[in-house]
Amino acid sequence: MWHSARGRGSRRVAAGRFARVCSGLGLGGSLLRARAGVAPSLRVVQMPIEDPITTCLSPSVYDMICKLGFEVRESCDISGIVTQRGEVCWPSITACVTYTQSAQSLDYRGTVRLLGPVCEAVHQHLLSLTKGEFDIRYVPWLQWTAFPELFPEIFDALGSLQCPAIPLGLMKLTACLERALGDVYLLNGKECPFLLRDLLASEELAAVFGRSVMDVLKVFVGSPCGLNLRNTLWHGFASPHEIPPKYCSMMILLTVGLGQLLKSYLQQTKLVLGHRPFIALTNLEDLAIFPDVTSEVLSVLEEVVRKSTFILKVMLPYWEAALIGFRSHRFADCAMLLLTQLETGLRRVFAAVNQCPKRLLTAESTALYTTFDEILAKHLDDGKINQLPLFLGEPAMEFLWDFLNHQEGPRIRDHLSHGEINLPEFPKEAANQLLAFSVVLLLRFTDEDLSAALKEKAAIKSLVGLAEGYHAHFHPVSQLKKQVLSCEKSIRVWPLLPLPEEAEEAARLEGTSETQACEALITEILRALPPHLPESRGVVSDWDSLSAERTVLEVLTVLRNISTHCARVSSQVAASVELRYQQWVERRLRSRQRQTYLHMLTSIKLLSPVLYLILLLIALELVNIHVVHGKNTYEYQQYLKFLKSILQYVENLVTYTSQQENKWNKTINLTHTALLKIWTFSKKKQMLIHLAKKSTSKGGL
Repeated sequence: MWHSARGRGSRRVAAGRFARVCSGLGLGGSLLRARAGVAPSLRVVQMPIEDPITTCLSPSVYDMICKLGFEVRESCDISGIVTQRGEVCWPSITACVTYTQSAQSLDYRGTVRLLGPVCEAVHQHLLSLTKGEFDIRYVPWLQWTAFPELFPEIFDALGSLQCPAIPLGLMKLTACLERALGDVYLLNGKECPFLLRDLLASEELAAVFGRSVMDVLKVFVGSPCGLNLRNTLWHGFASPHEIPPKYCSMMILLTVGLGQLLKSYLQQTKLVLGHRPFIALTNLEDLAIFPDVTSEVLSVLEEVVRKSTFILKVMLPYWEAALIGFRSHRFADCAMLLLTQLETGLRRVFAAVNQCPKRLLTAESTALYTTFDEILAKHLDDGKINQLPLFLGEPAMEFLWDFLNHQEGPRIRDHLSHGEINLPEFPKEAANQLLAFSVVLLLRFTDEDLSAALKEKAAIKSLVGLAEGYHAHFHPVSQLKKQVLSCEKSIRVWPLLPLPEEAEEAARLEGTSETQACEALITEILRALPPHLPESRGVVSDWDSLSAERTVLEVLTVLRNISTHCARVSSQVAASVELRYQQWVERRLRSRQRQTYLHMLTSIKLLSPVLYLILLLIALELVNIHVVHGKNTYEYQQYLKFLKSILQYVENLVTYTSQQENKWNKTINLTHTALLKIWTFSKKKQMLIHLAKKSTSKGGL
């Protein structure tokens, strides 16, 4: 096509080396990674036999939630709390808020004790209403939440005979309330706090609702010193019977009252409340490794949840409700319940394998809860190695990290708990993957004979096989791999782009000595690279030990930026070639534009092998990312400076190859300078591929 003999040669060499590296590093095909050994099979594990666990609440938290609000026996007159027209009498509620003697902080225990009778009166009041009466009296005041249709559903839960209905309703309510309060915050604030406790403590909300009202909310959902209903439920600590229904009723009325206060504020200030759009879960197709859960799989799961030691008996109703939710096409309900109970079960395993049984319970207000963040971490808070990742194995850990933690993954639990997802539109695919994963996980904690028998079923055997072969999709290294492959694929199309014969010949004759110098440099750089691939290591599997290292994160970030800009250059080249070809054929190019077109074709002949070379370097550095910590501070700074110089080069390429700038004649000089820098740094043997070779050589001595 339009490559000179030397250009074709350097391109073929670069592309060939790139293909071999991709194959050797697990970058090819379906992105199978190179693992450091074989992943452990999903063996059956029996949890230690202990006294039955009846609660996951620590004594003080149990006392706060289950007892304190029932100590004051006197009854409250509902007419002093809410009028016949549904107007909330806030002074009657805020009067129950007490403070420490210094008045510097809330007296949470004293406030919960005084609010107990108020909550009971509100609960009995709501139970006395028909659904129609509730809709007429209260739903209009719930429009500010942007999800008013949720509250009649929670109202129904108050009288439900299914014990998980109240906790599930509260989980939905707190998520919805947090999202709505964030919208109110943005009336006066710029960036909404991520944590609910920070949101409730903000001056922006106090200006709208009043400080005493915000203190009431803190008691219910804003502090581990109070009832802390949101965190206790969303982290799977409370069993279905441990959340008094009256607190759910009170949260409904508080949300109504907030709507009334907000209306007055908006009328006074003439402001208009806006609502942020819900977040759509993206990239779910990358996570859809399990097939649709069939009725056969659901039947197996129904049997396993009753017999697996992974599940605490007091939590069994949640699992049963999750299955009912899936069968009823209430996929958000299913996912919410599964996520909280996976955290509960994994916390139990975490406490067992790390021999820290106290971590199973909710922490006191002075300590952190044991949540997914701690459960899935590499180290314990005392610096010791967390045994859970070793116990579960890579595939299970990578599934959990993909689903829950990686920034570019769906982060389903975060988005659900912060009210960022439209619950009725929650995708079946996400619930399906969680259910399938749960089947495989629970089988590991089931009687060996039963587990073996169930695994003989074709559908279950398939799920187990898929789970054992799972590899990360949203890990930063995996994302970089995909970027590199995608960019290489786009460059591979360049020779197929249309070119007029006369322009191709003119561009060939236009080749400069600088172009030839660039091609020679590419050849020399390729020759200087180690002729053999390094021994493959599990790049993704090493991530837990690498993720805390700032140096690794910095290098990965720069490499990803380089890859991103290479892809932009490739896209712009393809678009420009097609546009200019059409204009050439239609004779719509003026003399100067025709000359620019020839410059472009000359530049493209060079850019193809250069971009291949850069992708090759990214791939080689990526697989050796683990040796970056072997550099001292000066060497690391020089290495980072080198990578940033390549980034600067591709950023400039993006600018010069854009249709707005169209400065193709400058790209050759720019490329020559960049290649000289690569060649000079390569001769110093300070790239990671060189350091890895040195460490391998030393290891063999």
